[in-house]
Amino acid sequence: MSGGGVDGAPVAEFRPTLTHGGRFLQYNIFGNLFEITNKYQPPIMPIGRGAYGIVCSVMNFETREMVAIKKIANAFDNHMDAKRTLREIKLLRHLDHENIVGLRDVIPPPIPQAFNDVYIGTELMDTDLHHIIRSNQELSEEHCQYFLYQILRGLKYIHSANVIHRDLKPSNLLLNANCDLKICDFGLARPSSESDMMTEYVVTRWYRAPELLLNSTDYSAAIDVWSVGCIFMELINRQPLFPGRDHMHQMRLITEVIGTPTDEELGFIRNEDARKYMRHLPQFPRRPFASLFPRVQPVALDLFFF
Repeated sequence: MSGGGVDGAPVAEFRPTLTHGGRFLQYNIFGNLFEITNKYQPPIMPIGRGAYGIVCSVMNFETREMVAIKKIANAFDNHMDAKRTLREIKLLRHLDHENIVGLRDVIPPPIPQAFNDVYIGTELMDTDLHHIIRSNQELSEEHCQYFLYQILRGLKYIHSANVIHRDLKPSNLLLNANCDLKICDFGLARPSSESDMMTEYVVTRWYRAPELLLNSTDYSAAIDVWSVGCIFMELINRQPLFPGRDHMHQMRLITEVIGTPTDEELGFIRNEDARKYMRHLPQFPRRPFASLFPRVQPVALDLFFF
């Protein structure tokens, strides 16, 4: 993302104001106050933003490392958002792997009694897989293989720690110019010994496993593997595999490809509305994948539809 500001905007210079006796530097970034400790020196560059807040790149002059700092504004106003932030920090402190984004800092508030915003510093990467897929950047077979290898390598490590990520998607897979890939955003991750209902608004529908679409709380690490399969096919085809408009349309798109499941296969469903919906779906046969995806190599189809 170097060479431009947020969403490709022209680069602007952001001048800091010294605060709290010079211990902190405060920036006004497109109307957002961004206050970090003075070990992070200008220039500072906004590189992303979302519902959570804004992300900036800046150098840590103590370590001479460029980092990405995410500001989560008013992190404690919403109970679920606060839990998500704490969960991500706790997990990143313990997960140490080449294919998982590294936690570099959690910046303390200047006044503990007025602790409202959370600033998390992580390794700085150049872009994410979502931007690459949507770009005109040519991707060879070797690119796709290498990206998939790194996703699975990182995921194996996560699962070996008995953690389920639960929100794998292209925008949560960071990349640098060397094609190194790192998994990020562990705000929805859970120990595999725990399970709960996934709230509709936080989980990305297109990569969601059928168990979650049908409101099952009885799921396993297999839901992450489903997401990886969707990402892999999107990487090859440069378009989403199951771009559902809502969770019911999502389920229909899936069954149109893999076929309508049998009653035995749906035995895990406890939700009566979900059962009723599945019973009223048309009976779709399993479709031949080679005809659906003629551009995809047979070995890739064998891996995807194992």
